Amino acid sequence: REGYNNPQVSGENLIGLSRARRPHNAIFVNFDDEEIPTKPLDAAVQNWQKVCTNPVDKKVEEELRKLFEVRPVWSRNAVKANISVHPDKLKVLLPYLAYYMLTGPWRSLWVRFGYDPRKHPEAKIYQVLDFRIRCGMKYGYAATDMPVKAKRSTYNYSLPITVKKQGSHTVSVHDLKQGLGSAGTSGAKKPPSSRYKLKESVYVFKEGALPPYRQMFYQLCDLNVESLQKIIHRNDGTESECTERDGWCLAKTSDDLRDSMSLMIKQIIRSTRPALFSNTTSSEDGKEQLAYESGEDEDDEEEE
Repeated sequence: REGYNNPQVSGENLIGLSRARRPHNAIFVNFDDEEIPTKPLDAAVQNWQKVCTNPVDKKVEEELRKLFEVRPVWSRNAVKANISVHPDKLKVLLPYLAYYMLTGPWRSLWVRFGYDPRKHPEAKIYQVLDFRIRCGMKYGYAATDMPVKAKRSTYNYSLPITVKKQGSHTVSVHDLKQGLGSAGTSGAKKPPSSRYKLKESVYVFKEGALPPYRQMFYQLCDLNVESLQKIIHRNDGTESECTERDGWCLAKTSDDLRDSMSLMIKQIIRSTRPALFSNTTSSEDGKEQLAYESGEDEDDEEEE
């Protein structure tokens, strides 16, 4: 890039020569922070006003406001599945309406300004569940047998500090001002109302359907299975303390949810590929042995 100079080599910068964080003026909150923000940073307001230049952008802003009124905590994917907005504009719009939780049961989620989920027991339904499809021969199928793809291949991976990286289309502030927010480029097949919308499966878990990726981040309210909701609501009305590990739920609720979801997925794979399970052994009481295991260590793709 014009004006870029290689840094002087020293012991302080030999590791981590990747690009600096792109500032989108989001407010980051840790679980143990005492206060939560009630309004955005001035820079976030100015950024959004700078790119919000047409009626389509105003409409998207109102749609996102309504989403946060109905539900005060959202994941980025859930937002992208409910409104059609260019990803680069969403990066500017989210910090204008919400803050980002870094740790705790609502980590990696966007929370409406002024709402503190740590003070509301009913906010447990918005907690995040890091779910990874278990694979390995002790489960009856290997990673190569999985009809679910990984977000990123282990065999085609380079460190973020290396030069060889996938090229991405750079969108400038000028492009955003020209209405790229929902209109996009001409000649696209999808209508403007849904051009950037993601499928519901990127944030909702349903019985009988496989997740689109081996690692998923679900909010508890998006686990659309009655038996899972019973696990979540076991302590309704008796929540006494919000902890960093379990939030408002009972201890080990996440483990119980993962076990149940893994059994559901195993049943789906068993029905589609019965040959894989011809030699599967079960425990004495007839239940499949389950242990938490991840096929690969995949990161959430959000770059906050």
